[in-house]
Amino acid sequence: MAAGIPQALKIVHGELRQRPLILRAFALLALSIACFYIGKRWATTNEELIVYSSSAPPSSSKSFSSSASSVSASFQEEPHVTLVTNYHDESLAQGNSRHVTVSPTGILQDDGSIITKEFPMDEEVSAEDDSVNQNSSRSGWSERDGTSGGFKKIDKFKVCPSNLTEYIPCLDNTEAIKMLPSVAKGEKWERHCPQGEDAHMKCLIPPPAGYQYPIRWPRSRDEVWYSNVPHTRLVEDKGGQNWIAIKGNKFIFPGGGTQFAHGADEYLDEMERMVPEISFGHRTRVALDIGCGVASWGAYLMSRNVIPLSIAPKDVHENQIQFALERGVPAMVAVLATHRLLYPSQAFDIIHCSRCRIEWTRDGGILLTEVDRILRSGGYFAWAAQPVYKHEGHLPEEWQGE
Repeated sequence: MAAGIPQALKIVHGELRQRPLILRAFALLALSIACFYIGKRWATTNEELIVYSSSAPPSSSKSFSSSASSVSASFQEEPHVTLVTNYHDESLAQGNSRHVTVSPTGILQDDGSIITKEFPMDEEVSAEDDSVNQNSSRSGWSERDGTSGGFKKIDKFKVCPSNLTEYIPCLDNTEAIKMLPSVAKGEKWERHCPQGEDAHMKCLIPPPAGYQYPIRWPRSRDEVWYSNVPHTRLVEDKGGQNWIAIKGNKFIFPGGGTQFAHGADEYLDEMERMVPEISFGHRTRVALDIGCGVASWGAYLMSRNVIPLSIAPKDVHENQIQFALERGVPAMVAVLATHRLLYPSQAFDIIHCSRCRIEWTRDGGILLTEVDRILRSGGYFAWAAQPVYKHEGHLPEEWQGE
């Protein structure tokens, strides 16, 4: 019979060649459908199923044409994973559909049990309550009390007073700042995190009154809501330098600065004309702006395919970093003083400091050593300063030879 099959196919093939094109197409379609159903039927008779259960699998009336293997995990309630081959269910053979119940996921506990219910806050759970293992419902998020074996209440966090809208625990720790032996090198702007009982906040920092959803980038580069950063000190001090202005219910950023009165874009172009190897967006991809102000330098770098990071202290200019964040520019409150910056070595392609009042030569140039640490090999340190500072404090030695 096997030898007759090729001969029959040759006859069919010869007859099809003599038929019209439409008949040949119908014949091929019918042959394809027949092959599809034969393959489907063959596949459904040789299934492999993986069955999960939270206890040992019970006995079943279903028949199996080969043996099954089981694997158990090392939890308190050992879930079983059973691989079943050549599975045959009589109900499926009779054409009856099966209903599959999907259980929701939950919270996995240390002992392997799972909490499957949703628990709102603020209700205490007694030590005698063993409902966790039984997956019964209760209200109140709770954490396990290791001493009693039960659970203890976790209260809601309350909102902090409105005068703490911009409170930063490690920077506004006035008690620790008062105990500093000296603040001559900017120590008070560094991090002094609370210790002991005051180490953790017990309330949630509130947003400013009237806070609105931030304007999205790229519009945020040029304007932000006044109510989101309600500080006017920079407008008063730097308004004449084209930094920032108030227009209606918004702050607007013309793009200028003390060193770039004609705009940050022109300033960046001038840097590339002076040192073509900088090549923003190609050779220079990651930049650090020290003493960033309102972060216009970093904001305009983003359109040149450069990732900027702007840093500044939380000083008399209030929270200028918040202006950078509202504009959509990556920023951190940080200062070059007596500790290393929180960045790895060789992290930046260029480090920029425009008219920043940093005494680079103090302590044998230790601050320049820190800049060298985080600047990659072959990177650039761009320091723009005005001669107006040359007679202030210790700065004359930085200007020797000018």
